[in-house]
Amino acid sequence: MTATTPLPTATILGYPRIGRRRELKRAVESFWAGRIDETELRATARELRAATRERLVALGLPAAGGAIPESFSFYDQVLDATLALGAIPARFADIAGAGDLASYFALARGDERHQPLEMTKWFDTNYHYSVPEIDERTPFAADPAQLVAQLVEARGQGVSSRPVLVGPVTYLLLAKPSDDAGRRFTPIDRLDEVVAVYAELLASLAAAGAEWVQLDEPALVSDSLLLSREETLALVERAYRRLGGAAARPAILLAAPYGDSAAALPRLGALPVEAVQADLVRGGLPEAALADGSLAQAFAGTQLVAGVVDGRNVWRTDLRAALERLGRLTDAGIATVVGTASSLQHVPHDVAEETRLDARLRSWLAFADQKVAQTATLARGLADGSAAIAAELAETDTALADRASAPGVHVGAIRDRAAAAGEADRRRGEEAERRDAQRALGIPELATTTIGSFPQTAEIRRARAGFGRGEIDREAYDGFLRAEIERVIRLQEEIGLDVLVHGEAERNDMVQYFAEHLDGFAVTEHGWVQSYGTRATRPSILWGDVSRPAPITVSWSGYAQSLTERPVKGMLTGPVTILAWSFVRDDQPLADTADQVALALRDEIDDLVAAGIRIVQVDEPALRELLPLDAERQRAYLDWSVGAFRLATSGAGPGIQIHTHLCYSEFGEIIGAVDGLDADVTSIEAARSRMDVVAPLGDHGYSRGIGPGVYDIHSPRVPSAEEQAELIRIAGRRIPGEQLWVNPDCGLKTRGYEETVASLTNLVRAARLVRADAAPAGAGTA
Repeated sequence: MTATTPLPTATILGYPRIGRRRELKRAVESFWAGRIDETELRATARELRAATRERLVALGLPAAGGAIPESFSFYDQVLDATLALGAIPARFADIAGAGDLASYFALARGDERHQPLEMTKWFDTNYHYSVPEIDERTPFAADPAQLVAQLVEARGQGVSSRPVLVGPVTYLLLAKPSDDAGRRFTPIDRLDEVVAVYAELLASLAAAGAEWVQLDEPALVSDSLLLSREETLALVERAYRRLGGAAARPAILLAAPYGDSAAALPRLGALPVEAVQADLVRGGLPEAALADGSLAQAFAGTQLVAGVVDGRNVWRTDLRAALERLGRLTDAGIATVVGTASSLQHVPHDVAEETRLDARLRSWLAFADQKVAQTATLARGLADGSAAIAAELAETDTALADRASAPGVHVGAIRDRAAAAGEADRRRGEEAERRDAQRALGIPELATTTIGSFPQTAEIRRARAGFGRGEIDREAYDGFLRAEIERVIRLQEEIGLDVLVHGEAERNDMVQYFAEHLDGFAVTEHGWVQSYGTRATRPSILWGDVSRPAPITVSWSGYAQSLTERPVKGMLTGPVTILAWSFVRDDQPLADTADQVALALRDEIDDLVAAGIRIVQVDEPALRELLPLDAERQRAYLDWSVGAFRLATSGAGPGIQIHTHLCYSEFGEIIGAVDGLDADVTSIEAARSRMDVVAPLGDHGYSRGIGPGVYDIHSPRVPSAEEQAELIRIAGRRIPGEQLWVNPDCGLKTRGYEETVASLTNLVRAARLVRADAAPAGAGTA
């Protein structure tokens, strides 16, 4: 039975779930460490969910009618869907159906008996999801327990909330065939079976009293999945005709966030669902269908949730422009609900808590709480007219005008330098010339190295916090950091690594550290955003034109190199990643901003080389992440993103070895762009996928150094030397040994020293084992 009441006039698609002070992170990590039990962890989660519902009602969302989404997760929403569908891979059969959180986290993180599910980026965001593994025999069995429990919990609080679940088409298109799947099998082949399980879940929710349910189908807006948009839309139509026709179900909100669903909207509106959401920040409306009335005809009896409030950036919504857009829909006769363009899980909780931010900058911003309030304000303006929100409109107009004219937003000298950068500034010498010049570095075949960071111990964090509070002076803090750098250098020498790093003890975050030293950026105190599981970052705010007032990393890298005869890499974060992992200004093209950042990094590389550094790594893990979901925009993005990297690195002479690092995205899709970076060595995440990226690299004829990761640093497991050696051998089947490097998947910042030393020791042993494979009988393997 469907809901008898429509959605209220304001709603959101989701809300941050880690807690205003990362309470969930701390509770989950305490559970992992054995300091609390499952009962205590679940109690903390209930408190957080209750606080969220209470906060959303206070900010203006109605407590009735399904306006408030139940978007909580202990780790990941795709993993939650896997559990709700009972789609546990066969390799986890011994814990399938256990229902306890230890088993849940085993899928996410692995344990002594299980390698975890693969992890990759959620569409074009910095959020990571646990990739489902589906084959022909994967069992499906509806398990609505958690969805029902949260629904009942909300009702006890006086809230009629809306369960949220990844939709069936998106779920299967994000899944990968398990290793046991047939050659021609793809997970989407099992759509009809999965839809039947969704129908069971909906029936259970209806029986528990749910009025509404939200099913997220962002696959509708992506050209980067297995199928074309037209094929995806046809599958969505097939799935939702069946779900919409079910006798017992809540009303369905079919959401299409993260991109442009304009072309699909008339067909989505005609489906037997009660509401459809469209992202109107990154997408638009079907103008012809809006003008000729066919869109209104398609949406007869169906609400359109207009996502006019940006869920992924922190700038204040232009209320006047949003209200005008909403008015066009209502004037056309479409029942319109004001909503967010995506879940608010991608922004921090509350800008009002950022008391250390410049007050002028703060007035330009809106975090999750402000966006909820803006959504409610727009709903009031839509219902009662613009005069009802005149004060809010005037305040917004003033803030937007102030932002446009503020000092530092436009700096002539910075813009002139970026405009003068030509193609010659984005080209290095020929590859063969560089290879010959770099032989002087003395790097062996199957060279071993790490990605950059070493564990950030409690002692490091205490010292940094003490320095920040003024309890430790600059001389003492610098002395502490030099001692930590020397300890890490000696440890790497002892383990036997070939190319060393200084460990990055001075850095709080690979983007924030640079933001703190570049003009045009600001950093937050409480602006945490979930990246995956318990991992949260504080994206910096890029608000103005970017330049480098002074060297940033040179003294630390130079000191590290002075301690050893082995080469030490200078470590920088690349321009695309700095943009992707910041909240970036939206008042100019990203390409222009990227070039400004690239020129600042180019200056830093010049100074590193002058200080004696001969290997510089410029990390671009977010290169694939920012790839537009719309195929028509992808070529332009790849051109400017690759161009920005090359602008940053092309000042280095042929004897300077440029490295880059890529992780946790499907890089096989953009091998041409990876090659176009023209780095001398590229390290890339590959351990969880068991070298999936190697075949595309081999097929492409990639000719420079490549280090596919052999140690998954996002799991607490210590991989054996034999396990890592096998991954090197798999890579070696497609990549010549003289090109191969041996390294972890990513930096070691989040790991502990005991597991790090054991894993890196095994990594060095693995390289020696594989070197021995190719050595003539009786030859040494050192």
